[in-house]
Amino acid sequence: MDELSLEVRGLAFAYPDGTQALFGVDASIARGERVALLGPNGAGKTTFVLHLNGILAGGSGSVKVAGLPVDPKDKKSLREIRRRVGVVFQDPDDQLFMPTVREDVAFGPANLGMRGPELEARVTAALERVGMGHVADRAPQHLSFGQRRRVAVATVLAMEPEILVLDEPSSNLDPASRRELAEILLDLDVTILMVTHDLPYAAQLCPRSMIMSGGVIAADGKTRDLLADPALLAEHRLELPYGFHPDSLPEAP
Repeated sequence: MDELSLEVRGLAFAYPDGTQALFGVDASIARGERVALLGPNGAGKTTFVLHLNGILAGGSGSVKVAGLPVDPKDKKSLREIRRRVGVVFQDPDDQLFMPTVREDVAFGPANLGMRGPELEARVTAALERVGMGHVADRAPQHLSFGQRRRVAVATVLAMEPEILVLDEPSSNLDPASRRELAEILLDLDVTILMVTHDLPYAAQLCPRSMIMSGGVIAADGKTRDLLADPALLAEHRLELPYGFHPDSLPEAP
Protein backbone atom coordinates (compact mmCIF):
# COMPACT_ATOMS: atom_id res chain seq x y z
CA MET A 1 0.00 0.00 0.00
CA ASP A 2 1.15 3.53 -0.75
CA GLU A 3 2.19 5.67 2.19
CA LEU A 4 -0.93 6.86 3.98
CA SER A 5 -1.82 10.49 4.56
CA LEU A 6 -4.76 9.44 6.73
CA GLU A 7 -5.53 6.29 8.67
CA VAL A 8 -8.66 6.06 10.81
CA ARG A 9 -9.57 2.93 12.74
CA GLY A 10 -12.71 2.23 14.79
CA LEU A 11 -13.52 5.91 15.33
CA ALA A 12 -16.63 6.30 17.49
CA PHE A 13 -17.87 9.46 19.16
CA ALA A 14 -20.87 10.70 21.13
CA TYR A 15 -21.63 14.32 22.02
CA PRO A 16 -22.11 15.32 25.68
CA ASP A 17 -25.90 15.16 25.30
CA GLY A 18 -25.58 11.49 24.41
CA THR A 19 -26.08 11.82 20.67
CA GLN A 20 -23.94 9.19 18.97
CA ALA A 21 -22.47 10.68 15.80
CA LEU A 22 -19.84 8.10 14.77
CA PHE A 23 -20.20 4.36 15.20
CA GLY A 24 -16.79 2.96 14.28
CA VAL A 25 -15.39 4.64 11.19
CA ASP A 26 -12.58 2.96 9.27
CA ALA A 27 -10.93 4.94 6.47
CA SER A 28 -7.55 5.20 4.75
CA ILE A 29 -6.36 7.76 2.21
CA ALA A 30 -3.05 7.33 0.41
CA ARG A 31 -0.70 10.26 -0.06
CA GLY A 32 -1.69 12.28 -3.11
CA GLU A 33 -5.20 10.84 -3.42
CA ARG A 34 -8.24 13.03 -4.03
CA VAL A 35 -11.23 11.58 -2.20
CA ALA A 36 -14.78 12.91 -1.87
CA LEU A 37 -16.71 12.37 1.36
CA LEU A 38 -20.38 12.20 0.44
CA GLY A 39 -23.47 11.74 2.56
CA PRO A 40 -26.74 13.29 3.71
CA ASN A 41 -27.02 15.94 6.39
CA GLY A 42 -26.57 14.38 9.82
CA ALA A 43 -24.43 11.53 8.50
CA GLY A 44 -21.47 12.47 10.71
CA LYS A 45 -19.23 14.08 8.07
CA THR A 46 -18.46 17.24 10.05
CA THR A 47 -17.88 15.27 13.26
CA PHE A 48 -15.47 13.03 11.36
CA VAL A 49 -13.53 15.95 9.87
CA LEU A 50 -13.19 17.67 13.25
CA HIS A 51 -11.43 14.57 14.57
CA LEU A 52 -8.72 14.83 11.91
CA ASN A 53 -7.05 17.82 13.58
CA GLY A 54 -8.03 17.09 17.18
CA ILE A 55 -10.81 19.66 17.56
CA LEU A 56 -13.05 16.80 18.70
CA ALA A 57 -11.81 13.85 20.72
CA GLY A 58 -12.76 11.71 23.68
CA GLY A 59 -14.41 8.80 21.92
CA SER A 60 -12.82 5.52 20.91
CA GLY A 61 -10.64 4.52 18.00
CA SER A 62 -7.59 6.14 16.47
CA VAL A 63 -6.62 8.74 13.86
CA LYS A 64 -3.19 9.04 12.28
CA VAL A 65 -2.03 11.76 9.90
CA ALA A 66 1.08 10.69 7.92
CA GLY A 67 1.72 8.18 10.69
CA LEU A 68 1.48 10.74 13.50
CA PRO A 69 -1.25 9.90 16.04
CA VAL A 70 -3.81 12.64 16.70
CA ASP A 71 -3.65 13.07 20.47
CA PRO A 72 -5.30 16.24 21.85
CA LYS A 73 -3.45 15.71 25.15
CA ASP A 74 -0.08 16.08 23.42
CA LYS A 75 0.02 19.82 22.71
CA LYS A 76 3.29 19.73 20.79
CA SER A 77 2.08 16.93 18.54
CA LEU A 78 -1.32 18.59 18.11
CA ARG A 79 0.34 21.76 16.83
CA GLU A 80 2.04 19.73 14.09
CA ILE A 81 -1.20 17.86 13.30
CA ARG A 82 -3.03 21.16 12.77
CA ARG A 83 -0.31 22.26 10.38
CA ARG A 84 -0.61 19.00 8.46
CA VAL A 85 -4.42 19.03 8.25
CA GLY A 86 -5.55 22.23 6.55
CA VAL A 87 -9.32 22.84 6.60
CA VAL A 88 -10.93 25.26 4.14
CA PHE A 89 -14.30 26.30 5.53
CA GLN A 90 -17.46 26.47 3.45
CA ASP A 91 -17.71 30.23 4.05
CA PRO A 92 -14.39 31.98 3.31
CA ASP A 93 -15.46 34.88 5.52
CA ASP A 94 -15.00 32.52 8.48
CA GLN A 95 -11.34 32.17 7.46
CA LEU A 96 -10.32 35.67 6.35
CA PHE A 97 -10.04 38.30 9.09
CA MET A 98 -6.92 40.39 8.45
CA PRO A 99 -6.78 43.83 6.74
CA THR A 100 -5.13 42.47 3.58
CA VAL A 101 -4.95 39.22 1.67
CA ARG A 102 -1.18 39.10 2.21
CA GLU A 103 -1.61 39.30 5.98
CA ASP A 104 -4.28 36.59 5.97
CA VAL A 105 -2.05 34.18 4.06
CA ALA A 106 0.94 35.04 6.26
CA PHE A 107 -0.95 34.56 9.53
CA GLY A 108 -0.48 30.79 9.87
CA PRO A 109 3.22 30.55 8.99
CA ALA A 110 3.97 33.66 11.08
CA ASN A 111 2.21 32.04 14.01
CA LEU A 112 4.68 29.17 13.68
CA GLY A 113 7.59 31.60 13.90
CA MET A 114 8.39 32.22 10.24
CA ARG A 115 9.66 35.71 9.46
CA GLY A 116 11.34 37.87 6.81
CA PRO A 117 12.10 36.74 3.25
CA GLU A 118 11.17 33.13 4.04
CA LEU A 119 7.66 34.19 5.11
CA GLU A 120 7.25 36.47 2.11
CA ALA A 121 8.29 33.68 -0.25
CA ARG A 122 5.81 31.29 1.37
CA VAL A 123 2.97 33.80 1.01
CA THR A 124 3.85 34.61 -2.60
CA ALA A 125 4.03 30.93 -3.55
CA ALA A 126 0.66 30.13 -1.92
CA LEU A 127 -1.10 33.01 -3.66
CA GLU A 128 0.43 32.14 -7.03
CA ARG A 129 -0.77 28.55 -6.69
CA VAL A 130 -4.37 29.80 -6.58
CA GLY A 131 -3.89 32.60 -9.12
CA MET A 132 -4.38 35.36 -6.57
CA GLY A 133 -0.94 36.99 -6.44
CA HIS A 134 -2.31 40.19 -7.97
CA VAL A 135 -4.66 40.82 -5.01
CA ALA A 136 -2.07 40.42 -2.23
CA ASP A 137 -2.47 43.98 -0.96
CA ARG A 138 -6.23 44.23 -1.31
CA ALA A 139 -8.74 43.89 1.51
CA PRO A 140 -10.44 40.47 1.43
CA GLN A 141 -13.91 42.00 1.76
CA HIS A 142 -13.39 43.81 -1.54
CA LEU A 143 -12.95 40.56 -3.47
CA SER A 144 -15.65 38.47 -5.13
CA PHE A 145 -16.89 35.37 -3.31
CA GLY A 146 -14.98 33.11 -5.68
CA GLN A 147 -11.78 35.09 -5.17
CA ARG A 148 -12.20 34.94 -1.39
CA ARG A 149 -12.58 31.17 -1.57
CA ARG A 150 -9.34 30.89 -3.53
CA VAL A 151 -7.56 33.11 -0.98
CA ALA A 152 -8.94 30.88 1.79
CA VAL A 153 -7.34 27.91 0.03
CA ALA A 154 -4.06 29.89 -0.12
CA THR A 155 -4.12 30.49 3.65
CA VAL A 156 -4.08 26.72 4.12
CA LEU A 157 -1.54 25.99 1.37
CA ALA A 158 0.85 28.46 3.04
CA MET A 159 1.10 25.96 5.90
CA GLU A 160 2.27 23.23 3.48
CA PRO A 161 -0.31 20.72 4.75
CA GLU A 162 -0.29 16.97 4.32
CA ILE A 163 -4.06 16.94 3.75
CA LEU A 164 -6.27 19.67 2.32
CA VAL A 165 -9.83 19.28 3.66
CA LEU A 166 -12.42 21.21 1.66
CA ASP A 167 -15.91 21.76 3.08
CA GLU A 168 -18.42 22.20 0.22
CA PRO A 169 -15.87 23.99 -2.00
CA SER A 170 -18.28 24.58 -4.90
CA SER A 171 -21.12 26.11 -2.88
CA ASN A 172 -22.27 29.59 -3.97
CA LEU A 173 -19.82 29.71 -6.88
CA ASP A 174 -20.85 30.85 -10.35
CA PRO A 175 -19.96 28.46 -13.21
CA ALA A 176 -16.71 30.24 -14.11
CA SER A 177 -15.50 30.37 -10.50
CA ARG A 178 -16.44 26.73 -10.06
CA ARG A 179 -14.37 25.77 -13.12
CA GLU A 180 -11.40 27.93 -12.04
CA LEU A 181 -11.35 26.37 -8.58
CA ALA A 182 -11.51 22.88 -10.08
CA GLU A 183 -8.51 23.63 -12.30
CA ILE A 184 -6.55 24.85 -9.26
CA LEU A 185 -7.41 21.80 -7.16
CA LEU A 186 -6.51 19.38 -9.94
CA ASP A 187 -3.08 21.00 -10.19
CA LEU A 188 -2.21 20.74 -6.50
CA ASP A 189 0.28 18.11 -5.36
CA VAL A 190 -1.44 17.49 -2.02
CA THR A 191 -3.82 14.91 -0.58
CA ILE A 192 -7.40 16.18 -0.81
CA LEU A 193 -10.48 15.19 1.18
CA MET A 194 -13.51 17.02 -0.23
CA VAL A 195 -16.72 17.05 1.81
CA THR A 196 -19.54 17.80 -0.61
CA HIS A 197 -23.15 17.34 -1.65
CA ASP A 198 -22.16 18.36 -5.19
CA LEU A 199 -21.98 14.95 -6.83
CA PRO A 200 -20.92 16.19 -10.30
CA TYR A 201 -18.05 18.12 -8.69
CA ALA A 202 -17.02 14.97 -6.84
CA ALA A 203 -17.05 13.09 -10.16
CA GLN A 204 -14.97 15.80 -11.82
CA LEU A 205 -12.29 16.06 -9.14
CA CYS A 206 -12.13 12.86 -7.12
CA PRO A 207 -11.46 9.41 -8.62
CA ARG A 208 -12.57 7.87 -5.32
CA SER A 209 -15.47 8.61 -2.99
CA MET A 210 -16.64 7.44 0.41
CA ILE A 211 -20.31 7.61 1.40
CA MET A 212 -20.87 8.30 5.07
CA SER A 213 -24.29 7.44 6.43
CA GLY A 214 -25.47 6.84 9.96
CA GLY A 215 -22.03 7.49 11.40
CA VAL A 216 -20.19 4.84 9.38
CA ILE A 217 -18.58 4.54 5.95
CA ALA A 218 -21.38 2.82 4.05
CA ALA A 219 -19.62 2.62 0.69
CA ASP A 220 -16.12 3.25 -0.66
CA GLY A 221 -15.08 2.98 -4.27
CA LYS A 222 -14.61 4.65 -7.62
CA THR A 223 -16.71 7.80 -7.73
CA ARG A 224 -18.27 7.01 -11.08
CA ASP A 225 -19.22 3.51 -9.92
CA LEU A 226 -20.93 4.84 -6.80
CA LEU A 227 -22.79 7.56 -8.70
CA ALA A 228 -23.95 5.04 -11.30
CA ASP A 229 -25.76 3.01 -8.61
CA PRO A 230 -29.20 4.64 -8.16
CA ALA A 231 -30.25 2.23 -5.42
CA LEU A 232 -27.14 3.04 -3.38
CA LEU A 233 -27.67 6.78 -3.78
CA ALA A 234 -31.35 6.55 -2.85
CA GLU A 235 -30.55 4.46 0.23
CA HIS A 236 -28.31 7.24 1.53
CA ARG A 237 -30.42 10.23 0.43
CA LEU A 238 -28.08 11.30 -2.35
CA GLU A 239 -29.36 12.47 -5.73
CA LEU A 240 -27.76 13.47 -9.00
CA PRO A 241 -28.99 16.72 -10.57
CA TYR A 242 -31.81 16.36 -13.08
CA GLY A 243 -30.53 15.07 -16.40
CA PHE A 244 -27.04 14.28 -15.12
CA HIS A 245 -25.40 10.89 -15.57
CA PRO A 246 -21.85 10.05 -14.44
CA ASP A 247 -21.01 8.84 -17.94
CA SER A 248 -21.42 12.44 -19.13
CA LEU A 249 -18.09 13.36 -17.53
CA PRO A 250 -14.67 11.83 -18.12
CA GLU A 251 -13.29 9.93 -15.16
CA ALA A 252 -11.45 12.24 -12.74
CA PRO A 253 -7.70 12.26 -13.44
